[in-house]
Amino acid sequence: MSERDELKAESFLDRRNFLKILGTTTIGGAALAVPGIAQADSSFHINLNWSERRIWRMVRRAFVLDKNSVYMNIGTTGSMPRFVLRKYRKYNHTVAKYPWDMNGEWGTWPYMSNIVEEIAQQFGANNDETILSRNTTDGMCTVLGGLNLQPGDEILTTHHEHVAADSPLAVAAQRFGVIVRKLDIPVFATSSDEFVDVFNNAVTSNTRLIVFSHITYKTGTLLPAQRICNEVAIPNGIPTLIDGAHTIGMMELNFHTIDCDFYAGSGHKWQCGPGATGILYVRDNLNRLKSYWPDRDPAFFAINSSLYPYLPFLGLQNVLQYIGNDNYPAKRALGDACSMWQHIGRDRIEARVLELGSLCKQQIQNVFGSTATMFSPDVPELSSGLTAFNPFSDLGDGDTLKEFRDRLREDYGYIIRTTDFHITQAGPKVHALRISTHIFHNEPEVLGLVNAMYLLYRDMT
Repeated sequence: MSERDELKAESFLDRRNFLKILGTTTIGGAALAVPGIAQADSSFHINLNWSERRIWRMVRRAFVLDKNSVYMNIGTTGSMPRFVLRKYRKYNHTVAKYPWDMNGEWGTWPYMSNIVEEIAQQFGANNDETILSRNTTDGMCTVLGGLNLQPGDEILTTHHEHVAADSPLAVAAQRFGVIVRKLDIPVFATSSDEFVDVFNNAVTSNTRLIVFSHITYKTGTLLPAQRICNEVAIPNGIPTLIDGAHTIGMMELNFHTIDCDFYAGSGHKWQCGPGATGILYVRDNLNRLKSYWPDRDPAFFAINSSLYPYLPFLGLQNVLQYIGNDNYPAKRALGDACSMWQHIGRDRIEARVLELGSLCKQQIQNVFGSTATMFSPDVPELSSGLTAFNPFSDLGDGDTLKEFRDRLREDYGYIIRTTDFHITQAGPKVHALRISTHIFHNEPEVLGLVNAMYLLYRDMT
């Protein structure tokens, strides 16, 4: 019997036997009860000479996720590792005990310099280009609210953006008379050329900014950010703002190589830091933006700051970093999570996430066949750890998909989410299940998820 036939056969297990097997293999049993983790009370340690299998088993042990379920919604929020949680509690206790100077734990004002120094280099950025923000939305609003936009300016974006971009773009349109052009990006793309062409063909003499998601939260498609910047934006003298909510902590990034002007990402999703943390990159103290916009003085207002009048003296990074009293424990805990990622290796993490994501996509296609619609590309240059698909023929039926999502959680213990979007702006809304595969997952959990979804699908059709 072939592997595909074996998987098909396993898919016909009755629910009781499936749960019995699942409970002893992937959720409640041996896969999580791995002895001998090399982890101190205050940090995370692995031996990089171990086999890949052992490394990922140790990584799984570093998280406190409920053993009676499999959490696969990292695209909404991640989970802090246990050592980050311990240190986070310690930091909060320090601030509560020494509210004046925090016992010197954070250095001197503005208390973020050491953390920024540790984080910036991990993303190919300079210290003075890196701001620890509250989340992606905070970063997007800081940039879009701060740019000196004028009536008639044209902003190119896509029809698959998150409200983190759509909301401040709508404000810019209403407040400044900016023209926001949403471009249809391909859903069933097979090459990065298709995305580059969309933006290239849309640029006009009035285009003053390009805004797009590095990974779309709708379908999990990885856009060719570096190519869009280098082949479209830079030759035309157009600044770029990238929504990186799903790349921070998933992909190995180098902001200088991408060559964008602004990059906003989350700390609480794939990076598994605390809530209300994020990373904002502002290229080279805005020098290129000023060359692109010589008619704007200033080109940028630091609206999300308590120190704008002191901008020339303190520098842009310090001004944007200081928003009054900050959540210092959370941002320091973000630094701890980043240090764990750096220790594991961001290239290794990206490879693992993409490996599990590809396995998920391939197994869905193998088990469901032509009955399912896959919205996420399984092409190396476009793939991510997000998988969006719909097993039902009626793509517009959101209620059935929500029932499927809830029953998958309640009956089988797998936690995913639903999403909805338009294939094209002129087309009808479609619905999808969205799965996140991350470093605390393993192959049996991915196979178990697909098996559970197929059993549930058969029960509902």
